[in-house]
Amino acid sequence: MVERADRQPDVFAAISHPARRRILDLLAEADRSVNAMAGHFEMSRPAVSQHLRVLLDCGLVTEQRHGRERRYHFVPERLGPVRDWVALYDRFWEDRLQRLQNLLSREGKT
Repeated sequence: MVERADRQPDVFAAISHPARRRILDLLAEADRSVNAMAGHFEMSRPAVSQHLRVLLDCGLVTEQRHGRERRYHFVPERLGPVRDWVALYDRFWEDRLQRLQNLLSREGKT
């Protein structure tokens, strides 16, 4: 697990692996067990469990016991730092696209 200097698990590191992003996609659809998720990957169940541990450690997923099975639930609010970081670049592109639109409008009038 990758941690930041303040000792909090790093959400960016957690979502850096494609398998963990795919797990989040699956959990965004519905809560699932490890066995239910493992069928979507070409990796072992223990490997899926290791990826889930990273997601659990940073709070992107929670687990709840249902009998002998543990079901995992996606916590999208924990992606807030990612959303905030991407928003900086959204503003960048919005500004660039607005300037392009203004330029094209001016050229269209000539």
